[in-house]
Amino acid sequence: MPSPVRLLSLATAAAPHEITQDQVAETARGLFARRFAQFDRMLPVFRNAGVRTRQLVMPVEWYLEPRSWPERGEAYLAGALDLFCRAAQGALDEADLTGAEVDIVVTVSSTGIATPSLEARAMAQMGFRPDAARVPVFGVGCAGGATGLALASRLAAAQPGARVLLVCVELCSMAFSLDKAAKADIVSTAIFGDGGAACVLRAGEGGFAEVAGYAEHTWPDTLDIMGWRIDPDSLGVILDRALPPFVRKQMRPVMEAMLAAQDLTLDDVDRFICHPGGMKVIEALEGAFDLGQGALDHERGVLADHGNMSSPTVLFILDRVRRAELPKRSVLTAMGPGFTASTVTLLAA
Repeated sequence: MPSPVRLLSLATAAAPHEITQDQVAETARGLFARRFAQFDRMLPVFRNAGVRTRQLVMPVEWYLEPRSWPERGEAYLAGALDLFCRAAQGALDEADLTGAEVDIVVTVSSTGIATPSLEARAMAQMGFRPDAARVPVFGVGCAGGATGLALASRLAAAQPGARVLLVCVELCSMAFSLDKAAKADIVSTAIFGDGGAACVLRAGEGGFAEVAGYAEHTWPDTLDIMGWRIDPDSLGVILDRALPPFVRKQMRPVMEAMLAAQDLTLDDVDRFICHPGGMKVIEALEGAFDLGQGALDHERGVLADHGNMSSPTVLFILDRVRRAELPKRSVLTAMGPGFTASTVTLLAA
């Protein structure tokens, strides 16, 4: 019997500049009210988003000046590298490992372009070996925490004993632009923040959870639900279809099918650990899985304290769940561009 893959550690890293939701709303009013006639009708989005504070890689004043692609690229590289190294070092410290003991590095990031990718830029600072395998993953957006965890688990299982470091880093704030005043841009301003998270996996003993399964489902003809568009000076958010009704209608049968492939049902899951796309998405997930309103409490807590950070967010939630005591069987799930749902089934150690 092959050894199960286990999560040895998990760490998170918040961006350095914190801003309250009231500050965000007031700043957005000053920027958009004159150019977007319906702005006052959009103000409830800020009040109802479930976000109290979030963290950004740059001071808020930086975003209030026009920024070119090169300026955004430089800010992304500096901010993402800092978050990468802080999250990765935290995960390695908890696992009692050094960078030189890492065999494979999986890096998930969809909010900026880094070639060479972030783990290559971090090699000297983290002390990664020259022969460590590098696996950068781009384009999976908010699903990246679950997709990356599943991929890292597969790599750990394929090479027993190998220490796999997964790092998710997103700078959603780099998509903000003074020239944009569409509804989707205002909604994204109300919910998105920056952050990073990392974990170490290995086939063998130890750790706080075993990866017992994983699954993924992509709905046909759903490219318009979520993603990036390439604008002249930045990435622009695509949110062209109402996501909460889609989640409420579509997520349950897909989750049932993904669990059935593991000989499980919804009733076998002690807790769902869900990426919170926003407050309405949290409520839609609770409804889809018959969890009861308020069941996804840690999801609400992370959204309130950090906003939606895209791929690292679900790992922030997993960290809170495990500190409160990870239940016997949980399913970590996140949705992102594709439109795709990714899941990882975890058993508490």
